[in-house]
Amino acid sequence: MKNAEEIVRRLLAGDKMALARAISLVENHSEWVPDIFSQMYGHTGKAFRIGITGPPGAGKSTLVNALAAELHDNRGCSVGIVAVDPSSPYTGGALLGDRVRMSDLHPDVFIRSMSSRGALGGIAETTSSACDLLDASGRDFILVETVGVGQNEVEVASATDMTVVVLTPEAGDFVQTLKAGLIEVADMVLINKFDRPGADRMQADVFETLHLRPDPGGPFWSIPVLGTVAHLGTGIEDVLDRMNDFSAFLRENDLLDERRRKNLERKIRGLVEFALKTSLWSDDGQGGGTIQGWVSRVFTRESDPYSASSAILAQLRRPSP
Repeated sequence: MKNAEEIVRRLLAGDKMALARAISLVENHSEWVPDIFSQMYGHTGKAFRIGITGPPGAGKSTLVNALAAELHDNRGCSVGIVAVDPSSPYTGGALLGDRVRMSDLHPDVFIRSMSSRGALGGIAETTSSACDLLDASGRDFILVETVGVGQNEVEVASATDMTVVVLTPEAGDFVQTLKAGLIEVADMVLINKFDRPGADRMQADVFETLHLRPDPGGPFWSIPVLGTVAHLGTGIEDVLDRMNDFSAFLRENDLLDERRRKNLERKIRGLVEFALKTSLWSDDGQGGGTIQGWVSRVFTRESDPYSASSAILAQLRRPSP
């Protein structure tokens, strides 16, 4: 693929190789990315994006596999999956564990493992942009699985239209689980491995605690707490039916556009912050106004950290000539 225009043309035609290439360019912050997005972004906004998050061992990958199979094989939907894996400590790349576990899906289901590259919040910095590319390629549903490193993986809500929190009966003290930040972003809670002891009790406790929260006013979605046994496919049809109910709820109450506008604000802020950090930390070859230049001055005690930060901020506020 010789240029951005060719990549976009092939991506919009459903070419999986072009889609994979475009995601790689996004991950590597290629200079082609702005051209790609300027040409293809008008084709986004059709896919419904679902974030799947939860603590390690909850069965998120198995659940995503089951959801994708049901959507594609039985409901005739086009599906894309972004599975955020832990980073290799040596190469920084994804360890590809999720792709291995989803190897039995139909070839038409596009799966992309992305390295977290140290990003907090359970998703990679470029996850949202990867979802945009999948959206433009014609996917009806995009499933985003977080890395599963803890209970604070709330950033997935800023890249998706719906957030599903997956727990298990062995998750421990459910009160502590509900205190965690990740439960605050839940639009649906799944108790996976529901065939294990204590599942009924946990489901009841989670439901009761979730619905003790004060009514926020306006349109109200009663968060479902459902049981699944993902590796057997138990409960998957019901989960997808309720996901469709939630999508309809958002659209009927004009909440989907509101969510997407907030997510776009976070995305644009993130892109600006990344561009600023990249620009400031770059070496201009002269050690002048960049952070590196100020690091040298502070290191030699010609200046101090507070004076350096004030000078850098003043430089950013200065109008361009």
